[in-house]
Amino acid sequence: MPTAVDSPATAGLVVAGGNRMGAARARRDESLTGWAFAAPFALLFVLFLVVPAVYGLYLSFTGETLTGANGKLIGLANYSEALQDPDMWRSLGNTLWFTLLSTVPLVLLSLAFALLVNLGLPGRWLWRLSFFLPYLLASTVVVLFWSWMYNPKLGLINGVLAELGIAPVAWLQDPNVAMISVVVTTLWWTIGFNFLLYLAALQNIPEQQFEAAAIDGAGKWRQLFSIVVPQLAPTTALILTLQVLASLKVFDQIYMLTNGGPAGSTRSIVQYIYEAGFTGYRFGYSSAISYLFFAIIVLVSIAQYKLINRRSAP
Repeated sequence: MPTAVDSPATAGLVVAGGNRMGAARARRDESLTGWAFAAPFALLFVLFLVVPAVYGLYLSFTGETLTGANGKLIGLANYSEALQDPDMWRSLGNTLWFTLLSTVPLVLLSLAFALLVNLGLPGRWLWRLSFFLPYLLASTVVVLFWSWMYNPKLGLINGVLAELGIAPVAWLQDPNVAMISVVVTTLWWTIGFNFLLYLAALQNIPEQQFEAAAIDGAGKWRQLFSIVVPQLAPTTALILTLQVLASLKVFDQIYMLTNGGPAGSTRSIVQYIYEAGFTGYRFGYSSAISYLFFAIIVLVSIAQYKLINRRSAP
């Protein structure tokens, strides 16, 4: 006489239960494997990002100095002092001015260069290399090169101006032009990244769209504004977001080119934070400015995200 386990229905249930247990065990094994691969990164992320960030927030409420003295909690005194610090506001203004001056041409020029190269100019690989090569250089090399270019006596730019009968310009010593000089250096250095993003996006636009538009009688300018610009909208949004964030964090090229001068006309907020902590020896105060600046970046990012989403909404 067959037992309950031996009946076909019960046997099917046993097999189905075994399959479910096997699937659950496989999912658990996959999950453990995933955690094993992610664990080193998660550990480093916590050690080098989360812990310093939390400790920096704690320091912003203390009078901590470089020597470790005066580490007592002082509440919001550092934040109150920072909000009344004219040098902090001036450095923040310089940073916002640099962001405005650099972001617009870095978007428009990189798009223009990508459109030109995408037209099929002879030696296209050379154009790509020419635009992207500066981006591979270290900031110290870029600054050394442009320091020679901007040299008021021996620099190439003033040499060309002299040939044209124009008086030499103190590119890095005149407060009226020093920020422009930094922006030009930044354009030359970083435009290659945006250029490549735009060029890749252009090459993904189906050729059939241009052929259909041409059959309908659309000229090149019509195709540009009706096909290319709308198709590049996601790429433009990405470049705009990355560029604004990168410009807000500017430090190295300004620090090495002008050291924030002349007369503080190019000092960025990141350099001011660095000076407050490592020159003024006030870690607590520099931490407070860091978190105020972090709040501004978050607000700018949220505003930019909402603006881009509103424009891309149907």
